[in-house]
Amino acid sequence: MEIVVLSHEEVEKLMPMRDCIDVMAEILETLERGDAYNPLRSVVKPPDTGHFLGLMPAYRGGDHPAYCLKEVCIFPENPKRGLDAHQGSVLLHSAETGELIAVMNGSAITAIRTAAVSAVATKLLAREDAKELAIVGTGVQGRSHLEAMAALDRFERVRVASRRPDSARAFADELGPKYSLSIEPADDVQKAVEGADVIVTATNSSEPILKREWIAPGAHINAVGSSIRSARELDTETMAATTLFVDRRESTLNESGDYLFAAKDGAIGPDHIRAELGELLAGKPLGRRSAEEITLFKSLGIAVEDLASAQFLYQRAVETGTGTRVAF
Repeated sequence: MEIVVLSHEEVEKLMPMRDCIDVMAEILETLERGDAYNPLRSVVKPPDTGHFLGLMPAYRGGDHPAYCLKEVCIFPENPKRGLDAHQGSVLLHSAETGELIAVMNGSAITAIRTAAVSAVATKLLAREDAKELAIVGTGVQGRSHLEAMAALDRFERVRVASRRPDSARAFADELGPKYSLSIEPADDVQKAVEGADVIVTATNSSEPILKREWIAPGAHINAVGSSIRSARELDTETMAATTLFVDRRESTLNESGDYLFAAKDGAIGPDHIRAELGELLAGKPLGRRSAEEITLFKSLGIAVEDLASAQFLYQRAVETGTGTRVAF
């Protein structure tokens, strides 16, 4: 048996952002139809450490059957080392024989597919006239979200904020020449998000960094940074004031600190979730209802997104001969 191994650079080469946006929309609708299975992730978190290992399995049936397992270590301090906080791999198995057919760099897949899902949410939920973008966070996800939002061809300006203003300036200086939209560093989060039509929070903060009073009527928010129960980027007032959309209800109710802290405060409950993105993609009329409504997509990242990415990458690798073939 031979497996295909794809490096970080090969994943980036084979899965352009625009393609991934389409792949994510298709798999989320597939999940809504019931042709994919996405159980809750398992977490191995040793006591007295700030890091953990997540195991994310998924299955896809229908015309494109496959099993997938993403194993990912989350090390929040890695950006200080110049490393992605997400380290791991995505394993793709044949659904006919169970054989392992591919091993792929999980950090690269996570960066691309997470931002692509936010782009899907933005297409579905942001106002048609949205032109002002704010990105909070200048790490891997801040960069990938800039690419994803730029791929929508609707924004004219983006303001970027970081805990360190010099990081925001460096971000704008480096990436400004690569995009047609204007990239402006902001001194703080408030200055970045006030008046923004679309806001992306992509930080590793465990405490709220976005406040309700800073958010303009009619804004859309993609809350990306927190994917565990013990951390949140949004305060309770923001969660209560927004209309909530998610990638998966079950995951949100069990794993999202943004949701769980606000629920513990008694501000929201399960009914606060209006819809999963897959429901909107399947045509259910559950999206934005007014120009003043503040919509929120709480991104957790689910395993079917990794599965669909891996299937796309494997097909491209076979077609192009990309990657390393290993006898196994």
